[in-house]
Amino acid sequence: MQNGLFVAEGPKVIAELLNEGLKLHSFFTTLAAQVNESNHYLVTEKELQKISFLKTANTSLGVFIIPKPKPVQESGLIVALDAIRDPGNLGTIIRLCDWFGVQQLICSQDTTDCYNPKVVQATMGSLARVTVSYLPLDSFLQKTQLPIFGGFMNGKNIYTEDLPQQGIIVMGNEANGISEETSKLITQKISIPRFGKIQKTESLNVATATAILLSEFKRATGK
Repeated sequence: MQNGLFVAEGPKVIAELLNEGLKLHSFFTTLAAQVNESNHYLVTEKELQKISFLKTANTSLGVFIIPKPKPVQESGLIVALDAIRDPGNLGTIIRLCDWFGVQQLICSQDTTDCYNPKVVQATMGSLARVTVSYLPLDSFLQKTQLPIFGGFMNGKNIYTEDLPQQGIIVMGNEANGISEETSKLITQKISIPRFGKIQKTESLNVATATAILLSEFKRATGK
């Protein structure tokens, strides 16, 4: 990643990225029939396992050029992440954005790198269709004209609120939630109510919570 490159593994993920126009730097495969370009290399299963980030290597590994950053377009629904650290969570959230038609994801600078191999695999190709921007989150929120919603345990019931077509949904760190500084910039705190009699579960996984909130925003607006 320091060289402006990232790794994707498996024919499905690699094909998704190529179909979206990402540029392939080099391609390694155990299948001779797939070696048809100058930057394609035939390797043994043992050699592929040595360069793979997976526990068990797939049949192919692609090294892609990281695309140039795009400016943030303040329109529609935007998801913002405050210090998300788990690669699996970030990858799932990127995939959720793709599923729900959210084209922009804002990440605080201490959120894990979206080009981490574990994140790339978790996105299953959605990384190519969602613009991920890393920037000082608080500065961005201070300047935006969009309403800012934050996922909290003690917010207003998401199922009873009037939700707009445009806005920013801020999701917080897995262990600590949204930071105190960022919380001050939230214009409306929202939460997912617990049901049932016991109600001992402390919180939802951040990716699961993001899925529910995005689903409700889209259901409410129909777009």
